[in-house]
Amino acid sequence: MFSRASKAIVPACGLLILAGAIAAVSDPLPPDATYRPLPTLPFSAVKTADEAQKPQVTQQQSDLLNQRYDLSDRPVPGVMMSGGRKPVQGGVRVKLPSGLTWDSLAAMSPEEIRQKGLLPAGFMPLPHVKQATGGQVFPTNQIDEIGRQEGRNLRRFDVDFDLPDRFTPEFPPPIFLTTHPELGDVSRGQLLTIKNFYELMVGVLTPVQIEGLRLLLTPFPQEEFNQTEDRKVAEQSLGVTCLDCHSNFHTNAAFHQTPDVRPQAARFRLDTVSLRGVFNQQIHGSKRSLRSVEDFTQFEQRTAYFNGDHVSAQRKGINRPDRVDQVPMMAQMQNIIDFPPAPKLDPFGRLDPAKATEQELAGERVFFGKGRCAECHVAQTSFMDNNMHDLKLERFYQIGQTVNGLVMLPDGPIKTMTLRGIKDSPPYLHDGRLPTLADTVEFFNLVLGVKLSQEEKDNLVAYLMTL
Repeated sequence: MFSRASKAIVPACGLLILAGAIAAVSDPLPPDATYRPLPTLPFSAVKTADEAQKPQVTQQQSDLLNQRYDLSDRPVPGVMMSGGRKPVQGGVRVKLPSGLTWDSLAAMSPEEIRQKGLLPAGFMPLPHVKQATGGQVFPTNQIDEIGRQEGRNLRRFDVDFDLPDRFTPEFPPPIFLTTHPELGDVSRGQLLTIKNFYELMVGVLTPVQIEGLRLLLTPFPQEEFNQTEDRKVAEQSLGVTCLDCHSNFHTNAAFHQTPDVRPQAARFRLDTVSLRGVFNQQIHGSKRSLRSVEDFTQFEQRTAYFNGDHVSAQRKGINRPDRVDQVPMMAQMQNIIDFPPAPKLDPFGRLDPAKATEQELAGERVFFGKGRCAECHVAQTSFMDNNMHDLKLERFYQIGQTVNGLVMLPDGPIKTMTLRGIKDSPPYLHDGRLPTLADTVEFFNLVLGVKLSQEEKDNLVAYLMTL
């Protein structure tokens, strides 16, 4: 039923979007193109319908992923994430169209690739597992640990997390503090929760930081995990916390949809970002360009948890943290989260020749030279530039086509993400469409037209592992 409905509705929605984008329309779009409709059925009826659709929804997304990617287990020998708990997956996993090589594809112009429909599907925007519904989707390890420690249910009955665990960050991730670099990982291998944060952090944090941490771990009523009829969990719950998505202040690969775009079919998937190095970030939110983490914290509490919907948030019982007192404490806690150690980098963010391998040094030369990576990922500012850039990927594909409910439209400007500790943060790009760093290098080799050789690409991947 879901498939038939989506095929009927989504193309029409895509045409509406295109019509609005190309020329002014004579009549306004319907209100539910912007506002979330109120539930019209009892919760039990919605749950029954969602559960009946779930096998088809799951199979549809699984088919898409298998069509796009090689998801087999191929770790890079000897390379682990910073906590030493998970190997880093290697190799290019995006599948090429039949008859092409990466070099032959890179030799074509964007116009030729678009006209012949040759852009690898894995380079296209990745749909939410259930685009029409959206909402936050947590990985299983986060769901299980929160359930074990707090008895709080983050498991949705309508969808599951869609990517294999091997393409997500290690769990729980380590925590590094700018205030105590001598301590290394202060997580003791545990996930921070409202149950254990005091025991783990007393004596390490200041009273202000501990209070900020408590607020970041306190559940509030939000989308999909709350007390109202539009929730997607079986039991009513107290809601979610900031660190449910930012596990130990890092990403756990939980995903949502951008809050900044309407209608629903145009909202692109958005991966949770790491909070490591927030102290050096001058803009927050992939598109909002909020200028402080305090602004971001305050704003998100009013908009129904990344839905850009203050109307829906009011109905659930909005939480308004005090700007003078609570928000600065939350910000102070976030602003002491450091990047993982990078022992081969000097204080200016350049490789120490005495510690780096020849391949890593060759990769650094590509990064700062032919690859043009450093034009946005500036070493002196934690490998970002505090700007937003538009890659104009739509040069390579026909806009308006629909994939699993997502209408393929230009992303527009997206903020530059840091590359420090990047091997800890799969999957890559803002929507997680690229499973490995090798995929990411192939993507930018094509999009930027830098035409790297295979050796240069391999060297660049080796260099990225050192950051």
